[in-house]
Amino acid sequence: MCGIIGLLLADEETNVNQLLFDGLTVLQHRGQDAAGIVTSERGRLHLRKDNGLVRDVFRQHHMMELRGNIGVGHVRYPTAGSSSCAEAQPLYTNYPHGICVAHNGNLTNTEDLYSEMSKKQRHVNTDSDSELLLNLFAEGLTKNERDFSSVEEAVFATCKDVMHEVKGGYATVYFINGVGLVGFRDPHGIRPLVFGCRSKQKEYSSTAWTTEMIGDTSQKLDFAIASESVAIDTLGFQLVR
Repeated sequence: MCGIIGLLLADEETNVNQLLFDGLTVLQHRGQDAAGIVTSERGRLHLRKDNGLVRDVFRQHHMMELRGNIGVGHVRYPTAGSSSCAEAQPLYTNYPHGICVAHNGNLTNTEDLYSEMSKKQRHVNTDSDSELLLNLFAEGLTKNERDFSSVEEAVFATCKDVMHEVKGGYATVYFINGVGLVGFRDPHGIRPLVFGCRSKQKEYSSTAWTTEMIGDTSQKLDFAIASESVAIDTLGFQLVR
């Protein structure tokens, strides 16, 4: 059991680091082995991760380096792989775009996935099934961007491909540099994942947002994806689903 969180703030001048720290703190019960945060500041990624509790991994000087309005966080309870800090998440691959993943769960067909990645000349350096998910998504996005006219269509097609190929119970959040965040869980919904949003404008502070309203609104919203609704509530977001 791990804790994952992803945040996207509408204001590019606002830093997401403290919100991610607070979110991971309330998700700490889901994993005490390691913690990590990655943020993006106008395309430049900032990453800090290590073994230990959230309060010990992120000191003031680390937090000052985690600039940007979008980011992903993770607290780990090791279930596959080792307890090495090299396997602390988020994990990163530079192609395509620069993709980071935070993952909770267990994959049951890892041998098949390792073989597939090897055939496609994707090097998986650890025993972590999270690294498999990262490379599988990156490989799929590379292919789908050739087949679809927009990156959004390619991203959602890649999510479908991953859910088709991967077996097990999992929830995952991907940060795609220059594109945004995407989160999904296994088709059976074994692992939890919730989604929320908020508006900084006072007249919308009590609005009960739905997915339909979010799609239609012209308002700039902040978005959050997390393992549990406690993180959504604590950070002042409204739970959507």
